[in-house]
Amino acid sequence: MAENGYHVKWKVLNAKDYGNVPQNRERIYIVGFRNKDDFDAFAFPEPIKLTRSIHDIIDFHNKQDEKYYYRANKQGFYDRLVVSITSQDTIYQWRRRYVRENKAGVVPTLTANMGTGGHNVPLILTDDGEIRKLTPKETFNAQGFPEDFKLPDIANSQLYKQAGNSVVVPVIKRIAEKIVQAFETY
Repeated sequence: MAENGYHVKWKVLNAKDYGNVPQNRERIYIVGFRNKDDFDAFAFPEPIKLTRSIHDIIDFHNKQDEKYYYRANKQGFYDRLVVSITSQDTIYQWRRRYVRENKAGVVPTLTANMGTGGHNVPLILTDDGEIRKLTPKETFNAQGFPEDFKLPDIANSQLYKQAGNSVVVPVIKRIAEKIVQAFETY
């Protein structure tokens, strides 16, 4: 970018610290300006307090479609899930051989392959004591999409992939607002 005449700033931002989104998602953000004055006027947003929890974006209460549930007759590792998944205040992941508890109380970094099999799938314990993976809607919630955002009518595997490849909307919005402020300075 610099070779093409841009002045570039970058910073690693975590969704939970910069977007008020309960997801641990660190990503590098790069902003480039042609105008040096705009570049000088730009500053990345400051961290904000996380006030939203997993309970704001995940439905622990209502029954979901059966395809989201883990069962003894469906997953050979189900007995290990039952022993380890004991709290509704955290998200768990099956990590091929063991269950990982995300003790920070936020959704772990969503990945593009989270809905395609047994690895890295975010799991919760429902009010009914059942274990299920996050629905596609919940994964988009964890990316900060608005509540009224309508998911396209495509396969769930593609929805999970899109959510995992997405940016965190509130972080992008805050950066965009700072870009506008920089332009308005001069």
